[in-house]
Amino acid sequence: MSSDLYKSANGKKVDMDALRQKNEHVRAVGNMKVNARGDHVDDNNQVIQSRGQQTNAHYNKQIQNPRGQQ
Repeated sequence: MSSDLYKSANGKKVDMDALRQKNEHVRAVGNMKVNARGDHVDDNNQVIQSRGQQTNAHYNKQIQNPRGQQ
């Protein structure tokens, strides 16, 4: 297990893992409309499609159409 404790420029210790977990449902900065976990969110930050659902949909699409065959 790796240590996620880092030292800031001011010498303070920062636990990056705790920071990630604390902010995983916060909307990410940018124009993709996702939160920090990668879930698609609407304008009210409600999850529309989770990252797991996106992955399953992509996987099922690849299984139904192997190697790009039509």
